[in-house]
Amino acid sequence: MTAVQIIERIQQIDPAHWAALFGPQPLSSQPFLAAMEESQSINPTHGWQPQHLVLQSESKQPLAALPLYLKQHSYGEYVFDWSWANASHRAGIPYYPKLISAIPFTPTTGTRLGLATDSPAKSTQRLLQQLSEQAQQHNASSWHLLFADQKCRQRILDAWPEPCELLERHDCQYHWLNADYRDFEHFLQRFSSRKRKMIRRERRRVQEQGVKLSRFCGETLTLEQLQSFFGFYQQTYHQRGQTPYLNWDFFRRIHQSLRNNMLLVLAEHQQQPVGAALFLFDQQSLYGRWWGGHAQYDCLHFEACYYQGIEFAIKNKLERFDPGTQGEHKLLRGFEPTRTCSLHWIRHPGLHRAVQQSLIQERQQVAAYMQQARQQLPFKRSE
Repeated sequence: MTAVQIIERIQQIDPAHWAALFGPQPLSSQPFLAAMEESQSINPTHGWQPQHLVLQSESKQPLAALPLYLKQHSYGEYVFDWSWANASHRAGIPYYPKLISAIPFTPTTGTRLGLATDSPAKSTQRLLQQLSEQAQQHNASSWHLLFADQKCRQRILDAWPEPCELLERHDCQYHWLNADYRDFEHFLQRFSSRKRKMIRRERRRVQEQGVKLSRFCGETLTLEQLQSFFGFYQQTYHQRGQTPYLNWDFFRRIHQSLRNNMLLVLAEHQQQPVGAALFLFDQQSLYGRWWGGHAQYDCLHFEACYYQGIEFAIKNKLERFDPGTQGEHKLLRGFEPTRTCSLHWIRHPGLHRAVQQSLIQERQQVAAYMQQARQQLPFKRSE
């Protein structure tokens, strides 16, 4: 007899059992999500209440899982629904609380539905039934499945009682794709002459300022180096008058549990740290996540966050480099327009219809933008 459990602390689940459901991507791993919760970077007081759904066998073995949070706001999601919330409030319809299945503060595509290889045929339906009960219990206005990959979205659509109730939303990010490059120069050979000179000029400019960059991962990544990064990370937020989402305890915890999946690019001038970028990676992809540095060094952000990442991806034969959300400047550096998708269920029929109509136009706009963006790529026109 199987049963769906509501897990309010992901620490209750064995990391190996969670990995058996979700695979090796570090950003959806139990240690990453646990670091968020245990460091108090997310908690009910901050508007994030974990409600993870786990289908268990009689022996308490996890068979399927859906990360789930009860939210009192829309911060930290990167699929912006503030206009939906405002329209809802103007109509006198409460928009919060809502439910989301996502990785907090992480706009990276991946699976949001974990299934064991021997999970029962109706495992997804069982989770979605419990999701419906959670929505009723908390009077949630909506459920949002964010940055889900195609296989995950299809499984959800196949199991949803009325698939037309789910609204699909598109957006655009910029990803680097590995075409079996031998090295960075081989990658640059795809560029037009003028764009290739621009990249070389930017990299040379960093060297001319006396800035040295080094890469550290696994056992070579020390807590002291990570503390240097965290100082820059904090400084970047404070310069904008903001408070960082993630605290030192979060980074300390992932250093302890995910060090073999972490890459730190450290920039130094006269043997003093002046900037750092922190990435995570698995056997297929590199994920650019956090950055901070002194602004007076020209082109340092491009070098630390993009070019060093590309070199690492080529050296380690990774297929993809996802450098994070936003930034059309990535196009000129060889990051290609990539569509992201999310699914949305909205309880109120009137709000559902209004959002449905707006998303038809938005999807068309995203498709048109991506087509235009491809024309800005720096590659030779013969491609």
